[in-house]
Formats: sequence, C-alpha cells, structure tokens
Amino acid sequence: MPAPSVDPGGRPATDITPTDSYLPTDPVWIYRGGSWRPGVVEAASSRAATVTYRPTSTGGTAVDTLTAQYIAARNEIDPVLDSAAVLRSRDSFRPAPGGSDRSTLHHPPAW
Repeated sequence: MPAPSVDPGGRPATDITPTDSYLPTDPVWIYRGGSWRPGVVEAASSRAATVTYRPTSTGGTAVDTLTAQYIAARNEIDPVLDSAAVLRSRDSFRPAPGGSDRSTLHHPPAW
C-alpha cells in the first residue's frame, strides 16, 4: 500500500488498522512532521505501536510510539529500514536443539 494521501485526521475509521494487529518487523507508514514516513514495527499492544522510522530522506532513524490513527501498512521496500528489519529478525532465530539445520524462534525462559 502506498503512503496514505490524507493526514491522520482525515482517514476514514475503516482504513485504520488496530495497532495490536501489527507484528514486529512489519513495514508501516507513520505520520510525523506533517508527512507519512516509512517505518518498521518494533512492538505493538492494543493501544499503541513502537516504530523505528526514517524522519527524513537520509539514512538516519528515530523511534516513536504511536496510536493506530498515525500508522498504515506499507508494501514498498525501504532499503534502509527493511534490510535492518531482516537482520534483526534473523538474529532472533537460533538452531533447533539436536543440531538440526531447522531454525526455531528463541524464547527466553519465563522466570
């Protein structure tokens, strides 16, 4: 989906996806500084999502927590954010027990 063409206040409620439907590393658009910017979800709850995004067209990033009105799905590739998200998600995988070449998501113990 391309960046929304309206500001968050003008988006129809039917176009707004709840924040808890986003998963870590999902590509999104976020509205900051008067324009829609590419971002990647870091974490999400029923009330808000934390997103790493590019505040300018340069390679730098910022992190912000936003409500659903300011977030939209993105399917365009962003060379800076999307390669970093792939690396982060790859780091969360570890070889399966027993030396198998399959990978499983590593979950830390619940103490």
